[in-house]
Formats: sequence, structure tokens, C-alpha cells
Amino acid sequence: MNPPTATTQKKIAILGAGSCGTALALALTNSRAPHRLSLWVHGSDVFQALCSKRENSVYLPGMRVPEQIEPTSDLREALADADIVLGAMPSAHARAVYSAALAFLEPRMIFVSATKGLEHGSLLRTSEVITDVTRTRFPPHVAVLSGPSFALEVARGDPTAVVIASNEPGVAATVQHEFSGPTLRFYTNDDAIGVEIGGAVKNVIAIAAGVCVGLGLGSSTVAALITRGLAEMTRVATAFGGRRDTLAGLAGLGDLVLTATGALSRNRTVGVELGRGRQLTEILAGMRMVAEGVGTTAATLALARKFGIEMPITEQMNAVLEGSRTPRDAIRELMERRLKQE
Repeated sequence: MNPPTATTQKKIAILGAGSCGTALALALTNSRAPHRLSLWVHGSDVFQALCSKRENSVYLPGMRVPEQIEPTSDLREALADADIVLGAMPSAHARAVYSAALAFLEPRMIFVSATKGLEHGSLLRTSEVITDVTRTRFPPHVAVLSGPSFALEVARGDPTAVVIASNEPGVAATVQHEFSGPTLRFYTNDDAIGVEIGGAVKNVIAIAAGVCVGLGLGSSTVAALITRGLAEMTRVATAFGGRRDTLAGLAGLGDLVLTATGALSRNRTVGVELGRGRQLTEILAGMRMVAEGVGTTAATLALARKFGIEMPITEQMNAVLEGSRTPRDAIRELMERRLKQE
């Protein structure tokens, strides 16, 4: 698949109007290539706000949504004549959304997944979920979008660099051409496995980093946690065919540092509150937006155990999230493990 010419105007259908989907829609209004943009909205309150106030007052309050973006609650309408389908829904809903959309999908479409998580039960990456859903009709052209990016910062135009990865180089190049703009820079990569696993597992490590902060531990502890967490991310990614250098880049180390240290990180926030002694159910009840790491932790640990991959931080975080171990005990367990070479 070759990159389009500069004169080709494409339609991009964005599935999911949470903070991520809305922010990407806003960024795409300023991309170098002109687009038609549709934004599929699931929640009625979000849809009403977008139509009446041209603002996503639920997930991105204060950010005006230009007329160029057409909100709709109808999947058929959103996907009609679409060239690129950008999925920005939580991983727990990905299969249901793509299944509902299946009748309106076409083989020529490029699917870009911005979802950072693993499907619970099947342990599939979201790109694999897309392939699993569409394979009854056609083999899809799939790319994954990941990297250090907070939705609010992307929406307000802070300079941001991310990665678009696909096993089909032409697909990655096409998305790079269509999506890049003055504030959002895309780097291509052919290691979709490494990019996608990095984007999912870094959320687990971010919860652990938040736990350290919530316990009142210092920067030395957080630095050690991030470094050893990167080792776990790299271990699981390479076990499935990803490359080490991918995990050292934007979709690995870059995203991990941001999510583990940034105040806007939902996963870090969950960890901070756990470290302060709050119960997970109470924390999640007060959050409208999804902290992907909560569900991804159990899925990552199941994947690691299935294939014999050592992931001690993930194991301890799973115990904390399940309520079978206190955050302080989890830190002690990590520090008292068998001594080994780095």
C-alpha cells in the first residue's frame, strides 16, 4: 500500500469519544493533509454536549470541537465512505464495538488502534482483536498508534511525538502522512508487537510507580521501579517477537516515563490512591475515565505465566489489585527476592 498523494482527501472515522478519541480528532483538524472527520460517540451525555455546545464537557471540558468534526451515535453513518478507522475505545469494549461495526467495514479501510490494553480472557492485543473480528469477511490492514501522549496535552496542541506501527510498511507510511501535523509528529515502525505490548504493559508499571508515591517513597524508589518495569516490558515483548530497540523508544521507555511520572496519568493515580490505603472499588467508583492498567495487569500476568515469563512487578501489582497483598508488603516482596545479576 503506497502513501496517498497530497491532493487526496480521506475520511477518518474515529470510534470512541472519550478523552483520547476526542483529542485525536482535534489534532487531526490541524494535520498537514485535509480530512473529513466523523466521531462516533457511545454515551448520550457526551453526544448531546458535542452537538449542542461543540464541546466534550465530560472528558475534555473547555476544548471547542470544530465544525469539521461530525459527531454521530450511528456506526453506519460514522463509517460510511471512511478510508481510515481510528479505534480509541477502552480495550474491554473493543471486540463489541468492532463486531457491531463489522457490517459497515470494507477491505480497503486502514484500521488504526489507539487502544492500550489486552483483552481479558483471550489475552489478545487489540490489533489481534480487530483481525479476529474481521477475518470472516477480509484480512484487515492494521496499524497501532502508541507513545507518550496525554489526551489533554494533545488536545491543546502541546508538541507530541508518537509511533505508528504496522507489519505493512505502506500502511504505516499512509497513516504517518495523513495524521502528522504541526503539533503531532509520527514516527513509523514495523514492530507492531513491540509497540502494542509496550503501550499496554506500561500501564501496569505506572500503577506500581503510583503506589510508591502513595506510600511516601522517594525518587530513588520510583527510578528503580521504572527501570525494572522497562525490563519486564521488554521481556514480554521480545518473547512474542517484538524488538528490544522498540521498547527503548517512544512506545516503550517514552510512554512508560510519562505514564509513571505524569500527574495526568490515570493509572499512576490509581496506584497513588492504593498506596494511601484506599480500596480499589472506591477509587474506580470516582473515575469516569478508564485506567487501562487495572484490567491489563491480570491479563499480562496470565500471559506471562502461560509462557513462563518472569514479571515480578506485575505479579505484585496483581496481588495488590486483587486485595490479597498490601502495597507495602508488595514492595517488601520485591526487595527481598533472590539476588541476581541485572
